[in-house]
Amino acid sequence: MTEKAVKYQAPALEKGLDIIEYLALKAIPLSQTEIAIGINRNPNEIFRMLVSLEARGYINREEISGKYKLSLKLYNLSHRHSPVDEIRAAAQYPMYELAGKLKQSCHLSVLYHNQLMVIHQSKSPSPIALSVEEGSLFPLMLTASGRVLLAYMSDEERENTLRSIDLYKSYTKPQQQKFLQQLDHIRDAGRHVESSDLSRGVTDIVMPIGNAETGVVAALAVSILTTEYNENLSLEETNKMVQECVEKITKRIGLV
Repeated sequence: MTEKAVKYQAPALEKGLDIIEYLALKAIPLSQTEIAIGINRNPNEIFRMLVSLEARGYINREEISGKYKLSLKLYNLSHRHSPVDEIRAAAQYPMYELAGKLKQSCHLSVLYHNQLMVIHQSKSPSPIALSVEEGSLFPLMLTASGRVLLAYMSDEERENTLRSIDLYKSYTKPQQQKFLQQLDHIRDAGRHVESSDLSRGVTDIVMPIGNAETGVVAALAVSILTTEYNENLSLEETNKMVQECVEKITKRIGLV
């Protein structure tokens, strides 16, 4: 914990958040004692907090057992705002910084009806640059960003998605197996770097926003177009800058 965080601690708030997060983690009704043990507190210490959370509608008690469980209030509050809008807002400034440092365009994409949709672009300040318009839709399998999103899906979700894609269904069994192995390699590497299948002379560097534990909500891609205006940066330096940008966005979204 940072010095600033320690200085401005709010014990009561932290206690309440501990309770909410633990109930969300367990996803079953729990007694006051069970919650206290789970968050390493004394049962008497959390009684007033449980009463307060129940009064505000964040948790409910079962009529027979008297155990506590989360209500739908947090769910309803979170769905008052579009997740895509939240991701886009969190990514705007970090992506602007990245494009300025690399002199390359970068874009953020999400899954949309089994296609890749670009939700934000930060254009390169260079007079010669690649542009990918916001709102554009691309085939998942033919884009580096699409393959990153596929790589971080659960096995069941990935299988269901691929079954609905005509290109994948046209593959032979060996081709399908090779494609799935590529997705496994992307997941193990934590990034995807390759020449673009859609644009000649372009190299895509793509990293996920989120991780296997928190879930991946988007993919950040830098499309490197070689021109006389490029910064003289190595691939290692570029990867480091993209990773730093991903970490900033991830932290802003709250997926750390």
